[in-house]
Amino acid sequence: MSFGSDSPFGGPPRPQEPQRPSNPSGKKASPLTLTIFAVVILVAVFVFLSNFYADILWFNQLGFSEVYWTERIAKLVIFLIALVLMAVPMWFSMRSAYKHRPVYAPNSNRPDSMSRYQAQLEPVRRFLMVGIPLVIGIFAAVAVAGQWQTILLFFNQVGFGSTDPQFNMDLGFFVFSLPFIALVNGFLISVVLLSGVAGLLTHYLYGGIRVEERGGITVGKAARVHTAVVVGIFLLFQAVNFWIGQYETLTDQSGRVAGALYKDVHAVIPAQMILAIVAILIAITFVIAAINGRWRLPLIGTAMLVATMIVASGVYPFLVQQYKVVPSQKALESEYIERNIEMTRLAFGLDDVEVTDYDAKISTEKNALAKETATTANIRLLDPNLVSAAFAQLQQFRGYYTFAETLNVDRYEIDGKVEDTVIAAREVNVDPTDTWVNQHINYTHGYGLVAAYGNRVAAGGRPDFMLGGIPTSGDLITDKEYEPRIYFGENSPSYSIVGGPDEGWTDQELDRPGTGGENQDTRYTFKGDGGPNVGNLFNRLVYALKFASTDLLLSQNVNSESQILYDRDPRDRVSKVAPYLTLDSQAYPAIVDGRVQWIIDGYTTSNDFPYSQQQQLDSAVTDSLTNAQDLSLTGRVNYLRNSVKATVDAYDGSVKLYAWDTEDPILQSWQKIFPTALNPLDDMSAELMEHVRYPEDMFKVQREVLTTYHVDNPDAFYESNDAWAVPDDPTSSAAGVKQPPYFMSLKMPTQDEASFSLTSTFIPAAAANGQQRNVLFGFLSANADAGSTPGEKADDYGKLRLLELPRDTAVPGPGQAQQNFDTNTRVTTELNLLRQGASEVKNGNLLSLPVGGGILYVQPVYVQSSGQTSYPTLRKVLVSFGDKVGFADTLAEALDEVFGGDSGAVTGETEGVSPSEDPEGEAEPTQTDTEKLTEALADANEAIKNGQEALAKGDFGAYGESQKQLEDALNRAMEADAAINGTEVEGDVKLDEGQNNDASQSPAPTDGAEG
Repeated sequence: MSFGSDSPFGGPPRPQEPQRPSNPSGKKASPLTLTIFAVVILVAVFVFLSNFYADILWFNQLGFSEVYWTERIAKLVIFLIALVLMAVPMWFSMRSAYKHRPVYAPNSNRPDSMSRYQAQLEPVRRFLMVGIPLVIGIFAAVAVAGQWQTILLFFNQVGFGSTDPQFNMDLGFFVFSLPFIALVNGFLISVVLLSGVAGLLTHYLYGGIRVEERGGITVGKAARVHTAVVVGIFLLFQAVNFWIGQYETLTDQSGRVAGALYKDVHAVIPAQMILAIVAILIAITFVIAAINGRWRLPLIGTAMLVATMIVASGVYPFLVQQYKVVPSQKALESEYIERNIEMTRLAFGLDDVEVTDYDAKISTEKNALAKETATTANIRLLDPNLVSAAFAQLQQFRGYYTFAETLNVDRYEIDGKVEDTVIAAREVNVDPTDTWVNQHINYTHGYGLVAAYGNRVAAGGRPDFMLGGIPTSGDLITDKEYEPRIYFGENSPSYSIVGGPDEGWTDQELDRPGTGGENQDTRYTFKGDGGPNVGNLFNRLVYALKFASTDLLLSQNVNSESQILYDRDPRDRVSKVAPYLTLDSQAYPAIVDGRVQWIIDGYTTSNDFPYSQQQQLDSAVTDSLTNAQDLSLTGRVNYLRNSVKATVDAYDGSVKLYAWDTEDPILQSWQKIFPTALNPLDDMSAELMEHVRYPEDMFKVQREVLTTYHVDNPDAFYESNDAWAVPDDPTSSAAGVKQPPYFMSLKMPTQDEASFSLTSTFIPAAAANGQQRNVLFGFLSANADAGSTPGEKADDYGKLRLLELPRDTAVPGPGQAQQNFDTNTRVTTELNLLRQGASEVKNGNLLSLPVGGGILYVQPVYVQSSGQTSYPTLRKVLVSFGDKVGFADTLAEALDEVFGGDSGAVTGETEGVSPSEDPEGEAEPTQTDTEKLTEALADANEAIKNGQEALAKGDFGAYGESQKQLEDALNRAMEADAAINGTEVEGDVKLDEGQNNDASQSPAPTDGAEG
């Protein structure tokens, strides 16, 4: 008997494989079929390449081609490497198993099932041996290429310059190196496992592994050697997994706090080291067994490894935790809780919070606010969440304009004084059902910003505009060139075709309403460089495919100089050119150097910072003003930095990224990857610095962290007896939504002067039974003013100041303050009178201010009459300090009511209230109308009081007289209200003689539901 040289089991030489005909059926494909197939392939390739080409044009036009090519090339290189690393070992494993298959003499009398399988597989064997590894390799490579950021950060990492408290390693190892090592090791383990499985299946199909009729399994020598090599390599990679597992305990979130605790340090980490060493030793025994064929030792070693894993990774840590830690947990975990507190604060930028004990009082006295002018003069009465309708009615002018539902708060210097400002962009409003020409040719842009003073209103409670009108005029642009057109905004069309030749071209874009006797709206042609050119047929075809529009390809409105503007939302543009950043949910407009610029905050994040507690971002940043679809911060992170300030020019869409936190190692690493993408801080102009704010979403995350991590004592932290919560918004009709933070200019008790700040409050966390006290425990402020020096941040910018209130003084929280408003008899009576004539009362934002040695609450009250053209107007101001409530037409009067008749405060209203000019040419309501309304309401209130006194005395004659006085007062109030709002009085008020007008019977508003 002769044996094949390549057969470990012996047997006759393999017979030569018969040649198969290339086309067994003998039929040839018809030329038409081949042509159709070729055309389909070409069209598919062209569509794919057209999107690729369009992206290149877009990035080149913006000047960020470096970002585009770096990302794509990195993904391609990673894809190819991963494909080779997965496909080649798998192919080699299958090929080796096939090459060393046992060969038996054919037995035609007893053909087994495996022989039939082999015969069926033989025609496609070569294809499967290449195709299976290739397909699996492609899927694996796509997954790995998606981790391009982790890989690039590893090769371009910058050290943190500080070490972790357990291993004394640079923090960059945990943020950059450990995720990369875990990624590569996990991928290689997958390669080994998939290659091993593919090889064993091949052995089985070709007889290397046989299942006998009596239930036994026979494994050939080649299969045993193959298995030993695969298991040995797997154990080596598993050893690496065990080894890095000890470092991963520092980012573990499963304990009482994040990081390695007593059990991890004294049981898990040593166990991981032991397991790594054992795995390496057993891997060596498998390699030796593959050589000498002795399998007893590796099998025993494998059993020992499994037992060690069970004991070292499960049983022993459990015993340490249960019988060592639990009885003395507070003492044993103290050191590690202290590490967690320190590292969590560092990770979220809370390591330098200025904490001050604020012995807030609840009693009032005259002139208590005389020294608080820096704050009281800037108290914002204009609620940016309610006045969008007023902006629309007074400043929209045409139906093709619109304003955002929630406006923004900024500050501008006017006549040497910094004024808090409510500001909004007048954006284009395109009907999606309109014609293609209107949607993409005619209505292309909005026009100008509209701004109003935050601390005062004009006659009738309307916004007092400092910037508005068309053409735009106002205090903000008196001495500067100003480009008002907004081609790039949050409400811009999906794409617009703009531009034209300098000569011989008729303007097509609707620009603004005509002025100075012009009857028709003016038209305009875009003059900037805002998008790729679509003047040639090829580019038009590319974008016609991209936007699935034949009109774009065939329209005669497209000329040789036409540009296409798309991806026009400021946050979308920044996200595309900076895919490594997480963006703030808010983009806000500002006038910077004569241009409208959208300003966006960008964050660098990580989930691998040692000993830092993870935060669920979408939960932390959600409040009564946020929509889930608008959130950019999602997922869980345990490191957050506001590293980049980005601007998007509203006219030409140009994007600029500025390196804001230059000390952030993650940002420094990205700067090595994209060296030209970010501009230095020095390039920021003075006007841009003036309008940079502290990032809102970051502040929300920080206040969420501080609900627990304001405690710095490990024992107190462990006991959790001083946990806080962010209060619910008392003015929201939705239950369980957090109160948003508020921008305002104020002077904290520890500051020398007022600054533009972002503020929030804290109340005690809910008890175990679910009950929650709505008293104030903390007040947090972030200095949001970056200064006005070009390229230089103010020293105090970003400073977090936390006021801790005494636990034994019941200072009302926001919810309790709102409750005091809603249950005050005089307040509810007058608000019910304001609701006469189907008017709606809306509570404005409830502001909290640390002034007068305590906490002052201020809430503007708006009234909106019925009708489609109505809008909220400021009518009253609510004020509370402690349990005292003030309610008046002006802030100054309300403060005086609370502080003994004279608060001593200087408010923004003292600047003077002058009627604004009506954009439609109609006369504004006079101050006399407002005075009439105020006087009538006061008379009505007096009549109710007189009626109550008369009923108490049983004097029905006096009661009837008071009823007549009440009727007269209510009718005068309705007439004044109608005059102010430009509506008609629907009818006189008539009171029945027996009607009970006791104010105590009047329905009170339900806990802010009207707001």
